Amino acid sequence: MTAQQPDQYVLASSKLYCNFCPGYCCYRLEGSTLYVDATDINRIARHFAISDGEVRKQYIEGKNTFKVRKDGSCIFLNNEKMRGRCSIHLARPRQCRDFPYNEPCPYLDREDLLDIIQPLVENSITLLHSENTN
Repeated sequence: MTAQQPDQYVLASSKLYCNFCPGYCCYRLEGSTLYVDATDINRIARHFAISDGEVRKQYIEGKNTFKVRKDGSCIFLNNEKMRGRCSIHLARPRQCRDFPYNEPCPYLDREDLLDIIQPLVENSITLLHSENTN
């Protein structure tokens, strides 16, 4: 007999939550890296109808990850939305497609991660809206 998860973790275990996710994993935390491989780069190139080399030049930092904004957010994160914020969702890298790797979403399970990420999400959306109203 397996132990049932507490009710507070039901949401974290459901991929349905991803449909309403504000993009917590789209911010680079210390010690974490989004790895982008050649297949991912080619998929993004086809999405934008540009060459793989142009994707590397415009969007890739080093050899294997996306550039990020000053707040640590992915350059493809759309701050004009509260959910469905990935502007290249259909072409997103494999690591993004697979997250959270058949595990509960760590941002919903761990208050320490949520405490770091939630203010970043709120700040980036607030900044954008204040820029648009001025």
